Amino acid sequence: MSAPSPAERYAAAREAQRHPVTRGFAEAQAFELDDFQVAGCQALEEDRNVLVAAPTGAGKTIVGEFAVHLAMRSARSKAFYTTPMKALSNQKFRELQQVYGADAVGLLTGDVNINSGARVVVMTTEVLRNMLYADSPALRDLRYVVMDEVHYLADRFRGAVWEEVIIHLSRDVRLVSLSATVSNAEEFGDWLDTVRGETAVIVSETRPVPLEQHVLARGDLLPLFDDRAGAASTRVNRELHRLRPGAATDPPRGRGGKGRGRPPGRGQGPRSRGARPERVDRAAAVDLLRRTNLLPAIFFIFSRVGCDQAVLQLRRAGISLTTPAERARIREIVAERTRNLPDEDLAVLGFWEWRENLERGIAAHHAGLLPAFKEVVEELFQRKLVRAVFATETLALGINMPARTVVLERLDKFNGEARVAITSGEYTQLTGRAGRRGIDVEGHAVVAWSESFDAEEVAALASRRTYPLHSSFRPTYNMAVNLIDRYGRGRARELLESSFAQFQADRAVVGLARQVRDQESSLEGYAQSMACDRGDFGEYSGLRREVGDLEKKNRGDQSGPRAARERRQARIRDLRTRLQRHPCHDCPDREQHSRWAERYWKLQRQVASLRRQIDARTGTVARQFDRVTDVLEALDYLRVRGEETVLTQAGRTMRRIYGERDLLVAESLRLGLWEKLDAGGLAALASCLVYEPRRDEAGPGEYGLPGGEFRTALTKTEELWARLDDLERENRLPGSEPLATGLARPMRGWARGLPLDRVLEEADMAAGDFVRWAKQTIDVLDQLSIVAEGELAATARSALDAVRRGIVAYSGL
Repeated sequence: MSAPSPAERYAAAREAQRHPVTRGFAEAQAFELDDFQVAGCQALEEDRNVLVAAPTGAGKTIVGEFAVHLAMRSARSKAFYTTPMKALSNQKFRELQQVYGADAVGLLTGDVNINSGARVVVMTTEVLRNMLYADSPALRDLRYVVMDEVHYLADRFRGAVWEEVIIHLSRDVRLVSLSATVSNAEEFGDWLDTVRGETAVIVSETRPVPLEQHVLARGDLLPLFDDRAGAASTRVNRELHRLRPGAATDPPRGRGGKGRGRPPGRGQGPRSRGARPERVDRAAAVDLLRRTNLLPAIFFIFSRVGCDQAVLQLRRAGISLTTPAERARIREIVAERTRNLPDEDLAVLGFWEWRENLERGIAAHHAGLLPAFKEVVEELFQRKLVRAVFATETLALGINMPARTVVLERLDKFNGEARVAITSGEYTQLTGRAGRRGIDVEGHAVVAWSESFDAEEVAALASRRTYPLHSSFRPTYNMAVNLIDRYGRGRARELLESSFAQFQADRAVVGLARQVRDQESSLEGYAQSMACDRGDFGEYSGLRREVGDLEKKNRGDQSGPRAARERRQARIRDLRTRLQRHPCHDCPDREQHSRWAERYWKLQRQVASLRRQIDARTGTVARQFDRVTDVLEALDYLRVRGEETVLTQAGRTMRRIYGERDLLVAESLRLGLWEKLDAGGLAALASCLVYEPRRDEAGPGEYGLPGGEFRTALTKTEELWARLDDLERENRLPGSEPLATGLARPMRGWARGLPLDRVLEEADMAAGDFVRWAKQTIDVLDQLSIVAEGELAATARSALDAVRRGIVAYSGL
């Protein structure tokens, strides 16, 4: 890269002078900021919102950290840093504590509440959404909100929360949106500009560390692209075509090649020409990466069982990647991080084997692992003590675990129904972990060769940067009652027209809805300015307008029927009489009020015109909202009084019930279906509301379920679900899945003190899965303890305490 010219250096110096806070912040960093990072910070210093879209590992979070820096420069301003995952929140919480101290930083993740009144609070996005609907006092003095991994708004289940926050945050709050590289960042930025005000869109597609692409074939690493075609070539390496069975094969240009994509110092691997490809020999692959100095590495295997088997294979092969001193340090860290886990549970969790694997420098990372174990793996990998991790694709989402090399064993995965090829966006996300800024000169992406390997398809995946962001927003019952309670039904509908979903469906409607809201604010001001202390000047000005309209019609209708003109003339005489008798007629400020009234009615006509345009172009979001409110009216959560829609007591209760089953929970409470349950029974039933069984999982059957009051309550709840499902489908809503009872018996046993080994055996699931479902069960019980009344609230609190024990209660913080 050539040195900047004198003119470029002068322009940069001028920019630095215009942005002294950015300059000071940049100088305090341990590394020089990239241009896109500087641009993001400068936009914030100029009091603008910012969208930063950049590759994984590029350092976009520095812009979010600058927002926190700006907040802490003032005496009272607050900054909220939101993330999609608790693990990410925990990580950012620790990082910000190191900068600003423990007293200045808080954490809110649903099940963890630490220093929530601090000026800097890290939280999951749902927590902020709930704060906004509750009009929480914590929002006072909020100046900046950072939304990390904002591309999560495309998530089918949780994405709507991101849009709710973006739409409902006060316009005084500056929003910092941090996203992976998406191909429609400008469109997303245009929407943010519409709903949030001026937003700087900063896109960087440059990886901080260049990525070399390889194919692991026959014990060797071959370049994916032809290194003889030039440095920027995307031509596929011809040697890869010769690997197909029956193809003429020349010896691959191995160790002697110096071309693009060849790792330095790589030794000659074993080759057998024309042999059928075998499954990846993971021990040999790790050994090859070690010999070629390409560790640490993350192997992405789209199967939990595959991850665990890979670690077992390396252990059986005697692979060890650590020194005696490193093994001792690993034991110390493991002991420290797991000291709160009950001793009786360690053997059940496979602790000793897991620790031995860590001491070898190898580990698995997937959702079936206990959260405490996953946190230890992440920490040891970041400390360069664990050097080979076998992970499912969830590791690619946000956690700071960069590696020198990323290996993909295959390019398809099971999506719950069938095996499907990964997309170019997924490939970019996965390989984005390769290359550690400030450590590696280049990162390495390795794809394992197989019989079905298509070099051209892999090259296309590696070359394309197609990762469009699509909204998954849809109105829910909880959202509807909260919006109607705060804004009224009409305004709530208009707010939903401002969603990114509607923006993508019809960009024009968002602008129109924004104009309506802005002009409605102006209408309120005009109405105040034309107010008269003698009477209703709006009524008086309405009479004057009608007189003017009728006179205009008569003048333009001289050749029309005489009877019609005479009727209009009689109406005019009647209106003039009413005007003269109106209390505002003799007001000394009448003409001044009239001028404001003219402005009011002119703007009112414009608003009416805009509303007609919106009605003519209303998209699916508003129609979905109407269907949701129709269901709520039918069930008496909403009542229509004239032109006003109000919440009933049941509707007010639903405002505080969040989740996929919000309507079922609210109706069950209103009908008293769960009143007779004890703590264990309520925990079991709550698990039925959240649990999602595997597709091949058979239910427990009638005899596998708890009996007594639980069975009665479950039957009534299932009957209620069926009625609600019918009502939803009658109103052209998609309905919901039946209750899943597979975790009911294990959850009741856990709440009653059953030991972990018995519970996991009954549940037939990994410890990490059980903890995840238990925490979701706790979330439901927590809501019930707040919104339920009398004994049921007390039972919910008891159930919550009974479930939150042992490994479920453990927090890495």
